Amino acid sequence: MTFWRTIRRTLFPSRAPILNIASDVGEGPVIILLHGIASSAATFAHVVPQLSDHYRCISLDLLGFGDSPSPKESNYTIEEHVASITATVHSLKLDAPFILVGHSLGSLLAARFAATYPREVSRLVLVSPPIYVPASQIGDPLIRARIGAYMRAYEFLRTNKEFTMATVETLRRLFQLDDILDVSEHNWRAFGLSLQNCIEQQTTVSDIAAVRVPIDVVYGSLDQFIAPGTMRIIEQMRHVTMHKVEANDHLVRKRLARRLVHVITADREVAAKNK
Repeated sequence: MTFWRTIRRTLFPSRAPILNIASDVGEGPVIILLHGIASSAATFAHVVPQLSDHYRCISLDLLGFGDSPSPKESNYTIEEHVASITATVHSLKLDAPFILVGHSLGSLLAARFAATYPREVSRLVLVSPPIYVPASQIGDPLIRARIGAYMRAYEFLRTNKEFTMATVETLRRLFQLDDILDVSEHNWRAFGLSLQNCIEQQTTVSDIAAVRVPIDVVYGSLDQFIAPGTMRIIEQMRHVTMHKVEANDHLVRKRLARRLVHVITADREVAAKNK
C-alpha cells in the first residue's frame, strides 16, 4: 500500500458498507473468499478447514446476502459490490497482497477487484464462473442460442418471485442445501438486482484480460451455468490456467473442494519440495 493511497483513504474514507466477516481463521498468507449469488460464506465449508493450518482464511458475506448489510438504495451493481468488498478488505489493514477466491457471482466480483486493484492481489482463483458475452458477439449459432437461453432463464427467475423462491426451497430440502442455497424475502432484492446487473450485464472477459496476476479457473464438468464458448475465450489467455473437475456441478462439493485446495496450495507445495 503506497503512502499517498493511505493518506487518501484517511482523508476520504469509503462510504460503501462494510461486509460481514463470516469467518477469519488460521495464520499465514491471507486468502479472501467470496461466495456466489443466493448463498453465503457457507459455500466454502469444505474448503476452509483444509487451508486454515497454513493460511489465514477470511470469508465474506456479499452485499445483501448472509449477515451483510442490505442497503435500500443499492442497485447491487458490480461497482457497488466491489466497493463494499474494497471497503471491507481495506478495513482489515492487510500488509501484503492476498489470494482472492470467488465462486459463481463472487468470481465475477473477484475478477473486477483484481483488475481494479492489481497490487493488492497475488493470485486470482475463479470457481464455477458464470461468464457470458453478448450473444451478438458469438459466431457459432449453437453457442449463441445457448447464451440466449441462459439470459431468458435468468430474466424469468428474477421476474417470477414466487416460482423462484418455491423452487429454491424444494432444492434446499431435496439436496440438503440449507446452509448453501438461500433465496428469501431477506435477500430477494439483492438476488434479483445482482442477477440482472452483475451476471446478465457483465464485462468479465475484459476484466480477466486486464488482470496482471496468475488466474486459475476451477469448474465442474457438469456445471449447468458454464458457457463453453466463453470458456474457450478465456482459456486462450496466457495468464489463465483451467482445471476441470469431473462429475461436479456448480456447487463447491467435496470433489471440487479438494481440487480447489490443491490449486491454491500448489505453489506452497513446490516451494517446500525445493527447500
